[in-house]
Amino acid sequence: MSNSFISSFFSRDIPSVVAEAVTAEDMARVTEADWVAIVEHAHRYCWKADSARSRKRADRSATIARDGRGIYGSDDVSDDIAQDAVLIFARRFGMIIRGCVVASVDVATREPDQWRYQPRNGEMFLVDRALIRQWAVGDAAKRNGYRPGKPEAATPDVAEQQAKHLAASTFLAAMSEVIFDAAWGDGREFPTLQKVMDVANQDDDLGRTGMFATVAQQTYGGKYGSRRSVIKVRDAAHAEARELTERCDAIRDELTHRDQARKRLTADD
Repeated sequence: MSNSFISSFFSRDIPSVVAEAVTAEDMARVTEADWVAIVEHAHRYCWKADSARSRKRADRSATIARDGRGIYGSDDVSDDIAQDAVLIFARRFGMIIRGCVVASVDVATREPDQWRYQPRNGEMFLVDRALIRQWAVGDAAKRNGYRPGKPEAATPDVAEQQAKHLAASTFLAAMSEVIFDAAWGDGREFPTLQKVMDVANQDDDLGRTGMFATVAQQTYGGKYGSRRSVIKVRDAAHAEARELTERCDAIRDELTHRDQARKRLTADD
């Protein structure tokens, strides 16, 4: 996301305590989808808190703020929270990318989508962009006067289920490359995806590569960017991606069930 996209949303009075250590590289990772998700989450967070505390206004604007007004002077404090949250998200996301091990990659783009996060006091768990955005909104809301919700008490059964889920997720994340290779095979059954990936691997900026248009011209010839050809390639790639995803899911389920069956046999012995 370019600086021009976010500049209109930010006040010149952004406190340095929020923007501290946020680099241009960190901000470049914030996509328009991240911004939209953060704004929506901030609105829901504030509306829910106001409704629970009988402070929700008729126009649905969030109202809890220091001295009755938003830090940036906004009528809706959730807008202020979103501005803080996007900076907090950018900083924390950059720290996680630089300091955490990749846990899994997206099947379609081959880009990392989960990381192993180890807090100072606690067990390792997996994080993704959505969870990091959630953290950022919570921290920004607290800064703007919203108290964090009370944590729910976890029963022993819930804690055990969470531990099993984390163990299974960690195991499967470590096996992501093996699962993908098994589903992909030699790639002959996914000819369109193979061509798209070949084009993607030759360019550093996927947003400007025009992968479908390039593959369409290679496959059908004609003018670059022909709408009919691009639609054919896009639909074929989507169909192959769905098939590949289903195969990965089937292999993942098989590994999970096989591991559970092995544990049951061991316990019976």
